[in-house]
Amino acid sequence: MCAQDVPTDGQELVHVPLPGTLLVDTGRGGRVGEFRGVAGPYWSLRPVCGGQEWEAEPQRVRPVTPIERLSAENARQNARSRGDML
Repeated sequence: MCAQDVPTDGQELVHVPLPGTLLVDTGRGGRVGEFRGVAGPYWSLRPVCGGQEWEAEPQRVRPVTPIERLSAENARQNARSRGDML
């Protein structure tokens, strides 16, 4: 599920997920976002229902649990059915 491994501060390798992977940013209260790419030392995440991307520290990001994935996918489908911009 990893696209590549990149060094962080020259110490250890971090597994960079594939674009589109759902992740939880624990530094932002458990906000769920879709991985978009690497921006310097940060990862760019986008809300699953659309909106402004944000930068997250890789060490504060974790994969979603099955229930978090289901909730995020449900929220995305509800937004689509309302006609919200995604």
